[in-house]
Amino acid sequence: MSGWFERVARRSRRLDGGIATVSRTDKVITDFISTRPPSRVDTTLRRLTRTADHSLLWFAIAGILAVRKGAGRKAAIRGVASVALTSLTANAVLKPLLPRRRPAAAELPAFRTVDNPPSSSSFPSGHAASAAAFATAVVLENRRAAPVVVPLAALVGWSRVHVGVHWTSDVLAGAAVGSGLAVLTQRWWPVRRDDEARARPMDTVPSLPQGEGLVIVSNPFSGPPDHDVSDEVRDGLPAAHHLIVGDGVDVMDMLTDAIAERGQWVRAVGVAGGDGTVAAAAAVADRHGLPLVVVPGGTLNHFARDVGVYDTQEAVDAAQAGEAVAVDLALVEAHPGRLDDPEDPSVTRTRFFLNTASIGSYPELVRLREQWQPRYGKWPAFAAALITVLRRSEKISVKIDDRWQKVWFLFVGNGPYHPRGAVPAWRPTLDSGLLDVRWLRADVRFSRTRVVLALILGALGHSRVYHQREVPRLDVELHEPSMLATDGEVVEEAGRYTFRVAERPIPVYRRDEDRWTGRDRPYLGTAR
Repeated sequence: MSGWFERVARRSRRLDGGIATVSRTDKVITDFISTRPPSRVDTTLRRLTRTADHSLLWFAIAGILAVRKGAGRKAAIRGVASVALTSLTANAVLKPLLPRRRPAAAELPAFRTVDNPPSSSSFPSGHAASAAAFATAVVLENRRAAPVVVPLAALVGWSRVHVGVHWTSDVLAGAAVGSGLAVLTQRWWPVRRDDEARARPMDTVPSLPQGEGLVIVSNPFSGPPDHDVSDEVRDGLPAAHHLIVGDGVDVMDMLTDAIAERGQWVRAVGVAGGDGTVAAAAAVADRHGLPLVVVPGGTLNHFARDVGVYDTQEAVDAAQAGEAVAVDLALVEAHPGRLDDPEDPSVTRTRFFLNTASIGSYPELVRLREQWQPRYGKWPAFAAALITVLRRSEKISVKIDDRWQKVWFLFVGNGPYHPRGAVPAWRPTLDSGLLDVRWLRADVRFSRTRVVLALILGALGHSRVYHQREVPRLDVELHEPSMLATDGEVVEEAGRYTFRVAERPIPVYRRDEDRWTGRDRPYLGTAR
């Protein structure tokens, strides 16, 4: 026992010695600053440190970043969220727990200090913590902003030492706290490192100069009312056979009739529209063994973004270059009868989907998230939507893995979504041959409360309520017929469903960017 006390005493003495060394170093740095003659740097740093009061500087920069959609807006949202989390942690938790006196005002000349210096605990520096949190969060989403935000954050941190309101160790500790918490936000909101999902190139697709050999349908009803890409498609692919969706016209019928009419001339199918329209065109392409040209023409264009086609010109360039990748096509068969009744006369109906399918309240969750996302950001909107849906939704009895259980909803993704054990965000690959199956159990005590707490703690994957599988096929039976949604649209109601991946992937035109930037990417063929 005495040996244990001796070890504790030695560690305590080492700790005290380390703290004393840090304090001496802080004092040396502050004394050195006090001996410097006045300069313009003093005025600049005093003004800079004041602009960072209450994180006003970071909120202003976030406003500038948020003007443009994409990486800038995501960086702004993550930056503001990180600042809020860091400010709460530093000021409400760490400062009361670790009180420390600030440098004495008399140790610095008056021209170097600020008016009304703070009187709270010196450790850690809240300004440095917020600065580091914002800079780290922004760089996670938008590395091009690093040359601006990182030096600015460092200057804000140093300004707190220069004007005499913090010791150097306060600033370093605050910066470590801020950066760590910004990185921790990835637990709730993972960073997407690549703009497009991986998929193996296919070297068997034809090039379509000016759209020659392409039958393409444009749906002007898919996107925002003031944005119709039909004219862009016609200008970019003038030699193609163009179709325009009319009110009440079936996309699959239009394309099938056009292919039958033009015969051997047709070498590819194209579509300009939202995910629902793209899924219909993909089904036709699969049926006829033709490659697919996708032009983003919807509101969100989840599939086109995953493929890596962000505008009409990228689709035109890929079609004319004859470059494509393999993409899985998923389908769901709706059987109104029972799985154990082979004599059931009901007609099986097949629906194709490119992104997701779901049973239960998931479509309502997606609708609310998309409605609130422009105002609050994706992950806060998702959390609010999930809580709202769980409060309103009814349990459904479903048979999964030969076991009956009650669930809030069942999610089926065309390919594994990232991250695992959390809210599905995006697909890292497009040709895995697997379905991503996730559901939230409703037959566990306090299931809704558990889901909310797990979501807040970033531990959804460890909750008993959450379940996930990756399988090539899934049979689902329900006690009562339930609605099916594919790619966010309610399309069917049945008593049992079979989800599976189509036997062969479809080629989707996408430029091989590595080829044109001097980096080699091997062609891996066309078979799964």
